[in-house]
Amino acid sequence: MEVNCEGCAGCCMDWRPLLEDGSESTEAKDGENGGDNASSSDRDSGRRHRRQRDPIDSATGDASSREPFDDDPNFVALTRDEVRAFLEAGMADALTPRFWAARNESEGVGVDGHTVAAIAGRPAFFVGLRKPPKPVAPFGREEPTWLPSCVFLDPTTLQCRIHESDLFPDECGSYPAYNLALEQETECERVEAAVGGDRLLETEYDDTDGLLLGSQALGAKLFSHPRPADLEGIVDRTAAGELTRRDRAELIAVAAASSPGTLAISDHHYEWAKARVIEGEDAEPTAESESWVGPVIRDWHERCREADGALPSPAVADAVEVERGAPETPGWDALE
Repeated sequence: MEVNCEGCAGCCMDWRPLLEDGSESTEAKDGENGGDNASSSDRDSGRRHRRQRDPIDSATGDASSREPFDDDPNFVALTRDEVRAFLEAGMADALTPRFWAARNESEGVGVDGHTVAAIAGRPAFFVGLRKPPKPVAPFGREEPTWLPSCVFLDPTTLQCRIHESDLFPDECGSYPAYNLALEQETECERVEAAVGGDRLLETEYDDTDGLLLGSQALGAKLFSHPRPADLEGIVDRTAAGELTRRDRAELIAVAAASSPGTLAISDHHYEWAKARVIEGEDAEPTAESESWVGPVIRDWHERCREADGALPSPAVADAVEVERGAPETPGWDALE
């Protein structure tokens, strides 16, 4: 389907602060290097909420929504195979989990004083892409603003660095068709309503099998942790935006070890995936253990913390991202 993405990237960032007249800080908290339980400077940020389609409803037939513990308005849910592909590419630092609050105690599991939405007594979660703060100027704005933006978004061109690669998520490639199929408002329409312009140029869409609704979602995109006790502390840090590398490793490993259509977990894949996430924690990164992604996320968080209100040009991304090995983007002229 046809959409006008040039100068937008509304689905790749949290642009709500642009409508809030600066009343809310977009600066991320100190990350995995910034607390007693931390290990590298990239704490997941943002605590502002927007209700989204509830994925557990899709798997169970429930009708009312649950609120996520994080505050990413455009969370990209990855499949098990996509999680494995990112791990194989050394990009574990790009990944983060999402939990939801249960509507009542009967449908959830108590962890850290929270009632976490669960399936068969096992806390349910997604794995998606992280959004460090970046200086971006969407929607034709002349001045950049620090906004939580997808780790793969080029701040200069507002294009995806992995768009034509094998790692490009199906959820991104099928947007906004999935929203339309679910009769949900698209980010294109939100942008049109907020800043004008034409973004959603047609509403006809093709096959949406990748939605993975109902039992298809379980173990393929919607995961469940078999040991709720192992999540003590992790759920609290999720709600506070203070996840550490080891916290993320536990959830990412379960996702990578899941079996589509079942609750089964592969011990082999669990151990492999957990090692892929934490292997670079206490040592200098190597080409095998960490790509450009981890250092880029840490650098953006550090620059945002130290900016003290200053706003660098988006072109600083050449030094932060490209010089570390991030793929360049073609620009819009090259696509015409």
